[in-house]
Amino acid sequence: MTTMTSQPSEDRKRHGEHILINMTYIAKNVDLDSGIELTRALEYWRRYFEENDIVSALVISEGYFVQSFQGTRPAISTALAKILDEHSTIFPNIVNIGEIESRQWNGFLIKHLTSSVEDEEYALKNFSAGSDYNPYLMTSAQIESFLAAIFEEVESSKS
Repeated sequence: MTTMTSQPSEDRKRHGEHILINMTYIAKNVDLDSGIELTRALEYWRRYFEENDIVSALVISEGYFVQSFQGTRPAISTALAKILDEHSTIFPNIVNIGEIESRQWNGFLIKHLTSSVEDEEYALKNFSAGSDYNPYLMTSAQIESFLAAIFEEVESSKS
């Protein structure tokens, strides 16, 4: 009987459910408009991530997506396959993937960077390699720092 109770735990470990993964990607929005279609897509992914115990931080600006999501190895693999299958027109580029000790984000966080002088200067001065905001010109370290800085402000304002 002891082997029967330990079996489910062993099965979970066999597929990597005990390992947390962080995956960050950048993409250009060439398909969804910035209105109702985008809102529906974001709500769909919020629910999907919540149902699959995935947390996420997403920055949307000037048609670009920068997103980090964290969860178990199988959940992240399935989510990535789903993104590639359902949203092939956004051309996601993975910039970082690796194991983590704990989740950095809390829920499904979204930040729309505006064209305000403050947001633009902050992003350009601190993280961009060019004169315009373009995450494709940023290194993976710059992208991770950018996300951490953006959502540090969001998380601290909730406290």
